Amino acid sequence: MSSSTSTTEAVRNDTRFFGHPLPLMQLFSLELWERFSYYGMNGILAIYLYFSVTNGGLGLDKGTAVGIVGAYGGAVFLATILGAWVADRLAGAEKVLFYSAIIIMIGHICLALVPGFGGVALGLILVALGSGGLKANASALVGELYDEKDSRRDAGFTIFYMGVNIGAMFGPLITGILQKEIGFHYGFGAAAVGMALGLIIYVTGRKNLPPESRTAVNPLPKSKLYLFIVAVVAVVVLAIVLWMTKVVSPDNIDWWIAGISAAAAACYIIVMYTSPQTNTEERSRVLAFIPFFLTSVVFWSMYQQIFGVLTVYSDTQLNRSIFGWEMPINWIQLIPAMFVIIFAPLFATMWMKLGPKQISTPVKAGLSLVFIGIGFLMFLPYADAGANETPLLWVALILAVFVFGELLISPVGLSFSTKVSPKVFQSQMIAVFFLASGVGTALSGVLGGYFSAENQIPYWTSIGGASVVLGLLALTLTKPMLKLLRGIR
Repeated sequence: MSSSTSTTEAVRNDTRFFGHPLPLMQLFSLELWERFSYYGMNGILAIYLYFSVTNGGLGLDKGTAVGIVGAYGGAVFLATILGAWVADRLAGAEKVLFYSAIIIMIGHICLALVPGFGGVALGLILVALGSGGLKANASALVGELYDEKDSRRDAGFTIFYMGVNIGAMFGPLITGILQKEIGFHYGFGAAAVGMALGLIIYVTGRKNLPPESRTAVNPLPKSKLYLFIVAVVAVVVLAIVLWMTKVVSPDNIDWWIAGISAAAAACYIIVMYTSPQTNTEERSRVLAFIPFFLTSVVFWSMYQQIFGVLTVYSDTQLNRSIFGWEMPINWIQLIPAMFVIIFAPLFATMWMKLGPKQISTPVKAGLSLVFIGIGFLMFLPYADAGANETPLLWVALILAVFVFGELLISPVGLSFSTKVSPKVFQSQMIAVFFLASGVGTALSGVLGGYFSAENQIPYWTSIGGASVVLGLLALTLTKPMLKLLRGIR
């Protein structure tokens, strides 16, 4: 037994962090501050884009602004493919994670210091690339802390996910106040400071992670490195040409990101399934992942409207007055994060207590669509309310229902992805899972273009009803999925 393997086993047997391995704390902390920066910036991005120039914004049309936010969110998840591939083939998950965090911080600094559309473009590109490298690899490293059949696994990912939402709550809280009282660029600057704090904490604990995380699991031969460089240059040139010729524009970029993300996911699934390095059992599990992927796409196309449609809804429909004080527009995004912090420990405890008796991942995923569909239908009683008349408590209740769905698919999906991934595609399978979020997030921008404050009933009814029906359909696929999963639930 190698010293590397021995160290990894010691890490997996560790119980110092609430019954989990201690390195979960370092990853929890980094993800907390990264999400603080990401959601803090994302929370004010839409209103920065559509607020008038006199109010500190860029003066875009609301529909275009919502589309850009959806496209940007989708691009973050699309970038996980690059980050995961570099981790698996070139540098190892831990190194990619570290340098990606630095790139994210630089992106937020650009948003804070560079004015106008130039700062937005440069900042969003850097944050998207960095977040892509961080997201898949942070989750992959969490997966490395557990054996695939460790009953603590779903609970560990739920604790990790709670860190995500602590950051997601405090990020918009701080940037919302700064934007409202001082200006947008101070909010973007706070996001940069948050990422810097996350890096400092992470550096103090890098050595605690399993040694295998520092090397590529499937190294690319040096003779083929030039092909990777040529491919990156070609993609960059193509993107510039499409933008300059206006084939890709702010009005249709959400469609482009959704389509590219879907195509990338399909290609990756085919590659994993047909690879000679994937065995029969792993191929079966890759097939079982496909319906879960599609369920995730539907879920995120609805949930991510919190940053588009529901931000506009908060501005135009929600009564944000609290004892005479008006709540910042983007604070609607604090509510889901707050509920995750409250309910994630309960869900984690429930999965720990139930152990092998808990409902399977396919059932959890199907129920997530039912929950979020019900949440959308709950907007109907106030669909005809006047401007800024919808009660805040009612919307908070709706978002609690959203979060029940979220906790059934998001942290569980991270765990599921690490369990079903072929050995040589560890980070890349996580990236495919995030691509489901990418497709869904981009589609949330597309769907948001159909929202009308003057005629809300068709929107809430069609989207909410479709989600409930698709959730029930997903539940009917549980048995064939479990058969393909070969003992994994």
